[in-house]
Amino acid sequence: MRDNTSDTVHDVVLIGGGIMSATLGAMMSRVEPDASIVLLERLDEIAGESSAAWNNAGTGHSGYAELNYMPDPTDGATAQDIARRFCISRKFWSSLAANDTMPEFLTPTPHMDLVFGTRDVEYLRTRVHTLRTSPAFSDMEYTEDPETIREWAPLLMEGRTDAEPVAASRHLAGTDLDFGALTKWLAEDIAARGADVRLRHEVSHLHRRDDGLWTISGRDRAGGQRFCLTSRFVFVGAGGYSLELLQNAGLDEVRGYAVFPVGAQFFRTDNPAVVGRHTAKVYGRADIGAPPMSLPHLDLRVVDGSRSLMFGPYATFSTRLLRHGRLSDLFRTIRPRNAVVMATAGLRNLALVRYLLGQLASSKKRKFAQLLRFYPGADPADWHLMQAGQRAQLIKPDEHGRGVLTFGTELVTSADGTIAGLLGASPGASIAPAVMVDLLTRCFPDRKETWAPILDSLVADRSRTTT
Repeated sequence: MRDNTSDTVHDVVLIGGGIMSATLGAMMSRVEPDASIVLLERLDEIAGESSAAWNNAGTGHSGYAELNYMPDPTDGATAQDIARRFCISRKFWSSLAANDTMPEFLTPTPHMDLVFGTRDVEYLRTRVHTLRTSPAFSDMEYTEDPETIREWAPLLMEGRTDAEPVAASRHLAGTDLDFGALTKWLAEDIAARGADVRLRHEVSHLHRRDDGLWTISGRDRAGGQRFCLTSRFVFVGAGGYSLELLQNAGLDEVRGYAVFPVGAQFFRTDNPAVVGRHTAKVYGRADIGAPPMSLPHLDLRVVDGSRSLMFGPYATFSTRLLRHGRLSDLFRTIRPRNAVVMATAGLRNLALVRYLLGQLASSKKRKFAQLLRFYPGADPADWHLMQAGQRAQLIKPDEHGRGVLTFGTELVTSADGTIAGLLGASPGASIAPAVMVDLLTRCFPDRKETWAPILDSLVADRSRTTT
């Protein structure tokens, strides 16, 4: 029964209809089947923002090819940790698939790196040597032979006439993921288990009552009526809107935090003659001075059973913190505590500022020249620019109160464990199950032993393959 008053006390309210909320809901409905769960989404569909298939690159981030996770080629700790957490995701999805029919959201897709020039070839050679010592990367292949690269991915070498050194790595265990399809299935799953999934419900206020319960209020965008719910626990998985809601809740843990919005465009082709000749996700290395998030990649995408290729990203800028947000979004997050943090982060990242200005000034022809660097034979008639999702990169204060721009995903929990939220971007969706296991452990320590056998069964090692 839908209640628009705070009389009913729910166990869990999930804010945001993306992969994070849906994953937590799926876990919670299994470890605590009788829990009263409500999911609130401001749009008229689940997975309408960053979880939507064309709003993200669809890469199962596993550390195989994302060079930004390993700026020092001799230090593989971050890449190995991401591989470990993505393995948990695979196990979780396999567990769910074993007991129900899931959509075909995962496509086996080799992950590759392609680099040019002596400096980057040496970097990639060292990176592969470092990672191969880890079991998760022991099957990684490496070559500096153009003909071998041509066998792995023909488009990369087609029409290439330059004689500069080139190298590539490949891991056949990579994936392409339709996070939109997965998120919608998870939302349907929790609804079938008794959760109340409410679309067009936009949360505007979070208030901690004297008795420790949370009041969640907002507006039903369909009819304009106000709503008010009460819950013992709140998860804020609202993407770019998460910080403002956590600020509104008075969460000490986000004091001084700020966000920096960055959008992205990609070139896309659906031409079967082109798509049929490329079956991998290929990452390159960012140009000197460019930020880590600018890594170029030429990806196979499988969405709703149809195959396409996309290349990018090309940075865009808007003060919206969601693709379907408002121009006032960024300004509503600015507080006296984070204004200096934002300013100092800007001064520390002048290269990023110059990069963004350059991207914004780039013509379509200039952008296409970057695609030609990867695929020399690309025909402009086959490709069109598309706008992807909006990221809210997290800015945190350091010990001196100066801003540090981060490029990861951060789980924030209150001291008493009654509210949690997710901030940041990549690797995000790919490691959602691992993040949610961490959340359950931190926010519900009294239930840890009771839930442990169930959580273990959800992420335990299995020989099944998710399809």
